[in-house]
Amino acid sequence: MNFANNKRRLRFAAFFICIFISIPAIAQENKPADSKAAEINGVVITKEQFDKELNIHMDRVASQGQQVSDDQLAALKNDILDGLIEREVLYQQSQKVGIKIQDQTVDEQLAAIKKRFPSETEFKNALGKMNLTEDEVKLQILRGLAIRELIEQQITSKIVITDAETKAYYDGNTQMFKQPEQVRASHILIKVEAGADDAQKAEARKKIETIQQKVKAGGDFAELAKEYSEGPSNTRGGDLGFFRRGQMVKPFEDAAFTMKANEVSDIVETRFGYHIIKVYEINPEQTLAYADVKDQLNQRMKQEKVEKDATQYISQLKKDAKIEKY
Repeated sequence: MNFANNKRRLRFAAFFICIFISIPAIAQENKPADSKAAEINGVVITKEQFDKELNIHMDRVASQGQQVSDDQLAALKNDILDGLIEREVLYQQSQKVGIKIQDQTVDEQLAAIKKRFPSETEFKNALGKMNLTEDEVKLQILRGLAIRELIEQQITSKIVITDAETKAYYDGNTQMFKQPEQVRASHILIKVEAGADDAQKAEARKKIETIQQKVKAGGDFAELAKEYSEGPSNTRGGDLGFFRRGQMVKPFEDAAFTMKANEVSDIVETRFGYHIIKVYEINPEQTLAYADVKDQLNQRMKQEKVEKDATQYISQLKKDAKIEKY
């Protein structure tokens, strides 16, 4: 499993209000040291809170069928604790500058989250699995919104990316805006299972040859694909959409990229079976024009600057805070 981006993702989770991730720290200076994970300006992140967040992350990993090595687990634990500390430092700062979130705004966010679930029962079940209460979720929404407002006020609102900057980036990185040649094609597939014997292959070949004759006789390719193709694209008339080199198996790709628009191939054999391919459109290799990517590039450059400045901002807040890890 790759945790290369995990720290970055955890670091900026607060900006995107990752609900169901962390439970707020509590002001309990007199708690025993062995029950504390960290303390920030007298506000405690408990071991229980840390474990709860760790379990949420581990459940996500398990649901993806992945495993975590001992080294990866140690790194993940460190990243989670750092994320909890940073979110607490940010929330404390949001309160220092007087940011207030209205109850109605929190309720609206909670309602939006509930809409992602088929029913109220499913929502409650999800909370139960994560050992969370609705009040904890509401408090985390409030904290997340306060942190987002802080970042907006202190960082995002102050960043402006000029046209000159985006144009300079475009001119200096034109390779990033190149689009490779693409074709839009459909196919009719008669499957041949792995390990099929000669008789089975011959039967499949006979089927595709019969279909090929119907195509040559002027039959509608899409309708024939719907009727005969054994591939998952048959419901779309065999349409595979646009694809570039490297996205299809090589014999299929070699055929498709040597054809002209509206041309139908001979029978093509791949490890999946026998295909007849029809190419509909060809988009040659091109470099996207600056005008077409300007707005997207501006947003990307601004986001990168926000993340860079936010990292520096958080670092300074942490330097100014009294932080103890246990």
